[in-house]
Formats: sequence, structure tokens, C-alpha cells
Amino acid sequence: MSVHFNPGKPIIQNGSWADGITEPPFQISGKVPWAPDAWYLDTRPSFTMDPFFHAGVYYVQEASGMFLAFALKQITDLSKKLMVLDLCAAPGGKSTMIQSLISPESLLVSNEVIKTRVPVLHQNMTKWGRANGIVSNNDPAFFKQLPGFFDLVIVDAPCSGSGLFRKDPEVVKTWSPESVNLCSRRQTRILADIWAAIKEDGFLIYCTCSYSKDENEDVLDKLFQQYACKSIPLLPDPDWHIVESIADQSGAYGYRFYPDQVRGEGFFLSVIQKKEPVISDLKNNKYQRGGKIRQNPERIDKRAEKQLNRWIQEGSFHYYPVGEGIHALPPGLVDDFKLLKNVLYLKKAGIRVGKPGETEWIPDHELALAGILSDKSARIDLGKPDTLSFLRGESFETGTGEKGWQLVCFGGQGLGWVKLVDKRMNNYYPKSWRIRL
Repeated sequence: MSVHFNPGKPIIQNGSWADGITEPPFQISGKVPWAPDAWYLDTRPSFTMDPFFHAGVYYVQEASGMFLAFALKQITDLSKKLMVLDLCAAPGGKSTMIQSLISPESLLVSNEVIKTRVPVLHQNMTKWGRANGIVSNNDPAFFKQLPGFFDLVIVDAPCSGSGLFRKDPEVVKTWSPESVNLCSRRQTRILADIWAAIKEDGFLIYCTCSYSKDENEDVLDKLFQQYACKSIPLLPDPDWHIVESIADQSGAYGYRFYPDQVRGEGFFLSVIQKKEPVISDLKNNKYQRGGKIRQNPERIDKRAEKQLNRWIQEGSFHYYPVGEGIHALPPGLVDDFKLLKNVLYLKKAGIRVGKPGETEWIPDHELALAGILSDKSARIDLGKPDTLSFLRGESFETGTGEKGWQLVCFGGQGLGWVKLVDKRMNNYYPKSWRIRL
């Protein structure tokens, strides 16, 4: 069991809990060596009953999969503006880690092809609270319309799941040689579909939770047969006991995790660099990537702007209207957003901050979790019992005589909204997110 913490919502540093955290939600038992802000847990606590979990303070993720962080740091300068695609992103573990590593000026597109898995991805990316992310629901083939757009593409491919045999014995019952062959063909198709979207000298990170050579090294061999590629060695610390493999035909490097040698489950990862030019017409698009933003594109009205300025910290956000709502985006990503919304089916973009009502601003739940509210915003800091009542959608004693919108916080972290009207409280925590226990 392991977690990685959200550096934008710091409650732990170097293995010690921040001042004021009198009841830590769990005990950490060692650092995950290949990932920042990541720690092992000896026992699994009840995450559902921990308000910090609902605030997006940390994400529960299998440690082997966190090797992605090591790969990213090895192959690129994460301080630069990057366009990143997490193609098979649900439930969001790799996307939250990527968003913690890239710069605020970079863009992360977290895509999930299976529609029923999109809500949990949307929820986890909302909890993480960053403005430089997009959630989309598209087949990999859609990304052919974005030639050379992405500097990095991560494909955590659907697989037969043999690397999870120890963790989930039920997977053994569904595994078969036929499923391995089916997955291998699907993985090959996915890589073919996404290849055009990678820029020249950009990177593909391919990973699975399978032990099967057919789904790992053999898939890389097929990629090298079709395209001009370069395999990138990663050189992990020998003390980590990660096993390097070499594909038979291409000589591509892969990195294998075995549960008897690492503190984690079965996993495979390889980094491939694209070494062929991109035939792209994106440069002729009226929204040029990296180009100058037009003055006042899709402006919000003055009344909404005035209300926003009272709620949001002064900073580098562009407000973009989508339907009745208004979204906050980093200014340097507005043109990229415009391009993507004309190509992809988007489910989330930036931070949906709310909508203007007739007499007041109506804040969105995403705003509560984003950490961009003005210090003047009214807040209620609760103890754990009252916080759990809030997360169940119930009323609780506020201890304040103020009326209007109040941000509910636990341990300094925003969780959602209540509105106090006379003697009544309206709890706006989303019904689909509420604790049922």
C-alpha cells in the first residue's frame, strides 16, 4: 500500500506531519525511492473516513506505477512548457502524479475512452485542484487530428493484468492466453493510433501491469518495425531491484517490477523517442499553439468579472465562459484549449469556478478544491465529526452567525460549500460524492 501527496496541498514534509495535524490519517513506513512525495503504508486505513482523502491531499496508488515519475525526470526538463497526454488515464493515479511534476504553464490532457470510467477520473482530477488540466473522453484514433501536438504521451495500456495476481486473486480467474493475444493486438492498435500526435523527438511512455512478453517487449518490436524510434535507457538504482529487459528484435529497453523483488506489484515500463518528422497542418490553424492570445476572446460580462474579482485571488488566470459556467485557465493555454475543444470531447477544462446569479456569485465545487480563493472568502474550519457530517450531505453546527456562502475546511483544506440562510443550512456537497457509510 502506498500514497503520493499533493504538493499543492502540503500537510507532510520529509515524513513529518505539518503543525496542527493532531490526528494523522495513517502511519507512513518508508519512502518510495523512485517517486517524490510518495510513501509506503504498512496497513490500509479507511480512506473513505479521512477528510484529507476527499480534499485531494493525497492519492492512493500502487508504488510500482509511480516509476513513471522517475522516467519523466530522466527524459525531459519538467520546468518547461510541455503538452502531455495521459491516454488511458482513469482512475487518475498517473495523471495526478504528472500534474504534480509539470509546470503550471504546461498542459495535461487526461483521456479515458470508456465512458463509465470518466466520472471517477473527473472527480480525482477535480480533487487535485490544478488549472492546467483537461479531462477528455475519446478513442485514441481521435488524436490523429492533432499531429505533433504532444511532447509526451503516456499509454498505460489495457492489459491481461497478470501483474496484479498477488494483489487481486480474482484476476487469475479471468486471465487466459486468448486474453493476452487480444490485449496485444489492442495495444498495437492504440500505439498506431496515437503515434501521429507525438511531436518529432517527443516521447512515448508505454506501460502495462502484465508480465507477458507478448504485451510488452513484443509490442515494442512491432512499433519499431513500423516507425522510426529510439529506445531510452533509464538506469534505475540497482538497489531498487528493478529488472531491465531487452526486446528481441528492436533492442528496446524495458523495466520490469516483480513483487518478490520490489515493494510493489507487477509492472512494465518503456520509454520510446519518436525520430521522424511530423506532417502537421496545426501551424495553419487560426489558433496557433504558443501564439499570441487574441484580445478578449469570448469575454465574460462585466458583472460576472466584478463578482469573480471578489472571490478569486489576483493572479494569472483567464476566465472562459462555457455554457452558463465560467472556467479559469492559465492564459498561455487558452489557444490550446480552443483547438482541443474543436477536436475532442471534453468533460473538464481548467477549474470551473461557478456562474453569476442575479444578485450573487454561485461558486462551483471545483473552486472549493482548487486553492485559488481570495483570503476574504468566508470559511468554516471543522473538526472531524462535523466534517464527516458535511461529507455525508448532512447539516451540522457551524458556530458562526454569518450568512451566505461558506467554504467548509478541514485541517486548512477546502472541501466544499454550504450556504447559510436565516436558520437553515444548505449543504452543496455533490450528491454523487457523498459518503454512504
